[in-house]
Amino acid sequence: MIRRRFAVRAFGRTKARPDHPGSTVMNDVVDLLTAHRSVRRFKSDPVPDKHLEAAVRAGQQAATSSNIQAYAAIRITDPAVRDRLVSLTGGQEKVAACPLFLTICGDVRRHRLLAARANVTHASNLEGFMLAVIDATLFAQNMVVAFESMGYGTCYVGGLRNDLSALHEVLRTPAGVWPLFGLCVGTPDQDTSVRPRLAPRTVLFDDVYPDDDAVLAAVDDYDRTIADWYRANGMKTPDWSSRIRRHFEELHRTGNSAWYRGAGASFE
Repeated sequence: MIRRRFAVRAFGRTKARPDHPGSTVMNDVVDLLTAHRSVRRFKSDPVPDKHLEAAVRAGQQAATSSNIQAYAAIRITDPAVRDRLVSLTGGQEKVAACPLFLTICGDVRRHRLLAARANVTHASNLEGFMLAVIDATLFAQNMVVAFESMGYGTCYVGGLRNDLSALHEVLRTPAGVWPLFGLCVGTPDQDTSVRPRLAPRTVLFDDVYPDDDAVLAAVDDYDRTIADWYRANGMKTPDWSSRIRRHFEELHRTGNSAWYRGAGASFE
């Protein structure tokens, strides 16, 4: 089994970790999770089917509301399709280069088929769409943790939503199957550092949400931390605040709500 230096070997064993910033007690599972980083360059070694199946089984054990299991993963093996997806994701070559690429979908198709077979109504609204998105995301994240515990690197690909109409033509997804994002998996061919996140106190609150001044003060602290990481990794972005401001200056993928509606989703 392929392993990385932070691979899980024994779950649940607690140990002191004075070297880990911000924590005094860690275990192998938390070690694995806090060591996550996106990998964008992969070796050509294939991901064996048994490893994929193990990760899928782990994904399926993620929490799912009322056990509806509203998700699916489409493995893309055809090189021509991979090349087409590179174009649709805005030139992300890793989509074609990674040994394993999955399209993660919210999936209520099987639910609708069950209703049709029983000649009963299948009600759709915003809640149903949200349940599928949440289920699919939890499913994918469990798979990521499983893959990383086996020594693989992973990278989510939100660019899969750049052109859902063209993506539908490629994947031929039926109504009730909603592509959400892609997932690259493979043996890492780069050594990347862990990107700092906002401090826990910035996202964890007691009883009430803090006032705006406290929120901005915490973000300012984070800006000073992430600015050092950006410089160390050759990125010209001055800080997180400026990156976020630029990202949300305009709307993105504005046609997606119409496409999802056309594919059977409801936002009512």
